[in-house]
Amino acid sequence: MSTVTTSTSAADAAGKKAPAGERVADWADGRLGIYSLAKANMRKIFPDHWSFMLGEICLYSFLIIILTGVYLTMFFHPSMNEVEYVGPYVPLQGQLMSEAFNSTMHISFEVRGGLLIRQIHHWAALIFLAGMFVHMMRVFFTGAFRKPREINWLFGFLLFFLGMFTGFTGYSLPDDLLSGTGVRFMQGAILSVPVVGTYLSMFLFGGEFPGGDFVARFYSAHVLLLPGIMLGLVVAHLILVFFHKHTQFAGPGRTNNNVVGMPLLPVYMAKAGGFFFLVFGVIAVISAIASINPIWALGPYRPDQVSTGAQPDWYMGFAEGLIRVMPGWEINLWGHTLVLGVMIPLAIFPAVLAAIAVYPFIESWITGDKREHHIAQRPRNAPTRTAFGVAWITAYMIMLVGGGNDLWATHFHLSLNSITWFVRIFFFVGPVIAFIATKRICLGLQRRDKDKVLHGRESGIIKRLPHGEFVEVHEPLSQGELHRLTAHEQYDAAELPPAVDENGVERKIGRMEKLRVKLNKGYYGDDSQVAKPTVEEYKEIQSGHGHH
Repeated sequence: MSTVTTSTSAADAAGKKAPAGERVADWADGRLGIYSLAKANMRKIFPDHWSFMLGEICLYSFLIIILTGVYLTMFFHPSMNEVEYVGPYVPLQGQLMSEAFNSTMHISFEVRGGLLIRQIHHWAALIFLAGMFVHMMRVFFTGAFRKPREINWLFGFLLFFLGMFTGFTGYSLPDDLLSGTGVRFMQGAILSVPVVGTYLSMFLFGGEFPGGDFVARFYSAHVLLLPGIMLGLVVAHLILVFFHKHTQFAGPGRTNNNVVGMPLLPVYMAKAGGFFFLVFGVIAVISAIASINPIWALGPYRPDQVSTGAQPDWYMGFAEGLIRVMPGWEINLWGHTLVLGVMIPLAIFPAVLAAIAVYPFIESWITGDKREHHIAQRPRNAPTRTAFGVAWITAYMIMLVGGGNDLWATHFHLSLNSITWFVRIFFFVGPVIAFIATKRICLGLQRRDKDKVLHGRESGIIKRLPHGEFVEVHEPLSQGELHRLTAHEQYDAAELPPAVDENGVERKIGRMEKLRVKLNKGYYGDDSQVAKPTVEEYKEIQSGHGHH
């Protein structure tokens, strides 16, 4: 015996034929269960804050990169075979160049809208990486990487890291003089790897530089390998964002156990859709009015030439700055020449990136905090972390100056050697100064918040008391503002256990535990946080025992 269950729509119940779209939806629901899935997820609540748009800018820029990249692949020829240029750009007519350069010229001057699409593709890549950088710093400074979002933080970092090399392989494809200089720079770095450097270079370039295969190999990595991995990371990142939701900033009614915001459909989706077209429009306008990578002005790559003022895109400037300012040290060991002037920067570059990548796990170990956190912190309330982040950015920006030391020298009429020595010194001194100054600023802002809670906001109204004293009238804060300024948690610094236990037996305390406690005091010691105002202090001030 079988039981047959039928489902009828409202139109069928009324004796009318359902619209085609409804019939298709009913058919899909009977096989995929989309109605229950949509009901469970489309009304999901997400918190709202302007800083969340930074992540959306990254996502939309990535989509624009893919869309424009698909268009460009229809006309680009990833080959280094030599051809003679016969296109409309007169200064290059008759010159020998690779098919890659020739097809890029064809896209720029002969394909309808080709130059605009090229510019949109390049600008979207720069904005994607800039957005990733700022978005990561927003997550870092607000502590949004804490449990349960550590894995998503790593996904975001990998997206930024892979984006750097995707961009590098991308701007190397036209085989122009500027990109060829960058590839030559990379090849020199590969050659500095002890023992295997020469073999790696021969393998990558298919022979002596520049070889005949690197454009085709970079093309495969640029359009297939790296974007495929990045697309998987983006999907995984969004799934975890959907599952965990954004952290929300402290406010009335907001706790670790609830979400205050708007539903995904229709409010959030409508705003996101409009913002996508806004981002697309801004990138299109920038691409239409600001030229980038004009390969016709540079000409095709020749190994015996270097373009004047050759600079990488900003995200690779840190690596180039490290190598530019490093002294040209070399040593000989066991018959091998070790080029320390390149090897040491190549070791520092991933170490600096890894420091920010693994930071969530280091902070969790130092603080011993294993709880889930869904409330974002104000950067001032985590002064040690904020100071570390500013110090890291300072080191990055100083080396960015080193990566363009020749342009700084020519544009500002400075000595190239002076700029180089400035970068060498301040790469070590600058982050320390930035750390100390940022921490002091954060503590000052904490004291200011405490003063506002106790005394209220300055109104600018001066009042004269009966005995002749002039005081400023302070306006009391709203309950919502009081909650925002006092909702953050404060921790007690960790202490080592007694040297002996209750039975008089000496405890064995490892070096790592001693280090953890020492670092913990750097986070939560008396000089790293300002005590929040107490209820008693607030009542005493409000009762009139102080000027108000």
